[in-house]
Amino acid sequence: MTARWVVDEVASQRDLSITWQPISLLFKNEPAEDTPYHESTMLTHKMLRVMEAVRASGAENKVFDLYWEFGSRIHHDGDRTFDLAEALETAGVAREYSAAADEEKWDAIIRAKMDDGLSLVGDDVGTPIIAWDRGNGDRVALFGPVITRAPRNEDALKLWDAMMMLGDIEGFWELKKTRTERPEFGERPK
Repeated sequence: MTARWVVDEVASQRDLSITWQPISLLFKNEPAEDTPYHESTMLTHKMLRVMEAVRASGAENKVFDLYWEFGSRIHHDGDRTFDLAEALETAGVAREYSAAADEEKWDAIIRAKMDDGLSLVGDDVGTPIIAWDRGNGDRVALFGPVITRAPRNEDALKLWDAMMMLGDIEGFWELKKTRTERPEFGERPK
């Protein structure tokens, strides 16, 4: 939902240049191998391997396309067992990158990029993490926002601007309230 908010509503209005970085829930949460959560996080971790293989080939512009395609299949189509090669092709990426899903050589890169993000916010958070450079050049990041629907129009920009303002305040750490509704994914992205 946060990606949809930033991409659909904020990026063009705030002239953002976005670099998508991985966070592996398999690495972050270290679930026991004999649990359904391990299986679930391993599936998404394999998708991160594919995305990093594509990025390493010089196709940084395709990383988000894959994120969008994978996420749409999972969240809109309810399909966690889709064919990676087919999803790659749909996103305009060569099918052979699907082999990277089983290549552990990408794990060090995923962990390093994940650790870079966590170094800005601490380890007791999850995803999403949004990082940016403050006006003084210091890098800052916040966990969140965790949203159940992507705000639109003026509300989208108000949320973005508020987040940027809070990130500029030294000593600001956290806002939170209990989530009482499930995400509303809306229409499948095109």
